[in-house]
Amino acid sequence: MADKLRITLVKSPIGAIPKQKATVAALGLRKMNATVELPNNDATKGMIQRVRHLVKVEEI
Repeated sequence: MADKLRITLVKSPIGAIPKQKATVAALGLRKMNATVELPNNDATKGMIQRVRHLVKVEEI
């Protein structure tokens, strides 16, 4: 299992509900096609699950 995840914002959160916008911001994603590397833990996976339709995830 990978110890890090590469998360990329591929769809705009403009039309999303406020909770999803907040989750995208909490992941550190500010602009379209922005990428962050976060640890592969349960907290991160839960956040990704909430906004899975807006992001692309790769294991590193």
